[in-house]
Amino acid sequence: MKRILIIEDDKKLSDGIRLAFHNEYSCSQAYSLQSAKDSFDVRQFDLVLLDINFQDGNGMDYLTEIRRESSVPIIMLTANNMEMDIVSGLELGANDYITKPFSLMVLRARVNVQLREDGHSKDIFKDGDFYFDFSKMEFLHKEKILDLSKTEQRLLRCLTDNKGRVVNRSQLIDEAWQGEFEFVEEHALIVAINRLRKKIDVDNQDLANPYALA
Repeated sequence: MKRILIIEDDKKLSDGIRLAFHNEYSCSQAYSLQSAKDSFDVRQFDLVLLDINFQDGNGMDYLTEIRRESSVPIIMLTANNMEMDIVSGLELGANDYITKPFSLMVLRARVNVQLREDGHSKDIFKDGDFYFDFSKMEFLHKEKILDLSKTEQRLLRCLTDNKGRVVNRSQLIDEAWQGEFEFVEEHALIVAINRLRKKIDVDNQDLANPYALA
């Protein structure tokens, strides 16, 4: 599942956007630029929704900062509908610009446009005898179908997306349960990982070797 970072200090609007996308995308929320930077430092996102006016800074400045190190699609969300603001945002590297108030249907369409390119290939993971198609929810090992729960699918997606990188426990919990519960015990994560390992039979395979937990 693709990940969206919503950087918006209006909590009600941010929650509305998250609810609008929760069946399609994994959404993280930041209500300040500092919390956005903290999230960006520990996670990879497929798209950023960025407001302009914050108490701790300006979204345009953060847009410039992101563009120094990332080409992630960015859609600006703002009440500023002045033509120069729109032009400035696009020239600084924004992919799109939408002014408030806006329709969530229109926002969804614009987000889908940004995430459409190469989306199918990113949903497919191949490694040796393993073939995972996350868009179609088809998981095969040596052409044998693997029956995975939703939590196991999300956990597997997080691991394959981060192959070769250290993944911390809190990130795995966030991705696997996606805020469905207020608190998830670490033991539940261990149980889910062990169940997933048994299903994909990694005891004698190399699939799990590239992944490390912090």
